[in-house]
Amino acid sequence: MRAVVAERASEPEDLKLVDLPSPEPGPGEIRIDVKATALNFADTLIIAHKYQLRPEFPFSPGFEVAGLVSAVGAGVTDFKVGERVIATMDYGAYREQVIVEAFLAHPFPEAMDFVTAASFPVAYGTSYVGLLRRGALKAGETVLVHGAAGGVGLTAVEIAKAAGARVIATAGSDEKCAIAEAHGADETINYADGPFRDRVKELTGGDGADVIYDPVGGDVFDQSLRCIAWGGRLLIIGFAAGRIPEIPANLLLVKSIAAIGVFWSSHRRREPEALREDYRQLFDWWNEGKLSPLIGADFPLEQAGEAMRALLSRKVPGKIVLTT
Repeated sequence: MRAVVAERASEPEDLKLVDLPSPEPGPGEIRIDVKATALNFADTLIIAHKYQLRPEFPFSPGFEVAGLVSAVGAGVTDFKVGERVIATMDYGAYREQVIVEAFLAHPFPEAMDFVTAASFPVAYGTSYVGLLRRGALKAGETVLVHGAAGGVGLTAVEIAKAAGARVIATAGSDEKCAIAEAHGADETINYADGPFRDRVKELTGGDGADVIYDPVGGDVFDQSLRCIAWGGRLLIIGFAAGRIPEIPANLLLVKSIAAIGVFWSSHRRREPEALREDYRQLFDWWNEGKLSPLIGADFPLEQAGEAMRALLSRKVPGKIVLTT
């Protein structure tokens, strides 16, 4: 089978395509013939050895796959050969075949194609856990979503709307704002028009946003602290801007706000049954037409480096997917 590997701390163009033996599942595991795997910003960090998890080299990046079960290990009763599944991994998805623990795999709707399915596990999973489990979002509240045309931000727009919230979306161009609006945002703000904090206050009658979804960090996070409502929740999703911000504790105190970390990878292992419920709800919403994953580009597996560069350019809206 073919696999994309990082042999050392790497830039995207350093990734290698190699041939490896077909793996066999152990007890409690399944083998998946991968049809598609989606890219995430964390993929660029893990190959550079800058992510929370630092695997030994060589390894394959990638956290999510969609494909067909091709073998099952001892003790596995939930899946059989030929089933269509999505699955999440600690890393290793950029391969034609992967081994995953069976409890981390989930069936997906028959009407959904593999490329769309590959875009679901991490981005929609992160946004669901962030907004509804960690952020305790209620219908009628106002959500401010940053990076709203990106792979994870756009899912937050859709999930917040499906949950009955009002959504204010920020993005870096009028074109990206239009994408967020097409996916359900009630109002949009272009970063290029200047600081967004005053506009958010204006749109909320001076109150600010009840929940802020921030995968960007840096200056965006700093401004968010100034336009969050009393008792609001600021969800820390990631730091795409590069700078990890520091939080003035006095602002948390005087506004009775909470800064909440959302590390979805831990959630999927610590609360697998809750994750199964999350996916059921997400797929129900997809079946109802409330979720419309945007695939901004797809590349063949051998062009993984080019796909990562496209991700880092921030010019591609939605998700980028590799196909085998």
